[in-house]
Amino acid sequence: MKKPTHEERHRACGGKRRYRSQGDALDAALLAGVERQRSAYRCELCGQWHLTSKPVRRDPR
Repeated sequence: MKKPTHEERHRACGGKRRYRSQGDALDAALLAGVERQRSAYRCELCGQWHLTSKPVRRDPR
């Protein structure tokens, strides 16, 4: 499977809700009643936070 292009990644980011902080993102999940099913990650493209249902990859350092 090929890596998405910069344009494809940018388009994917544009369709997601953005939050100013990790706390704001997790509060939104709490209000929606899905906090146990979601985690937040900082987007490399926009620098803001998005919610995901996938486990967040940790840096192996």
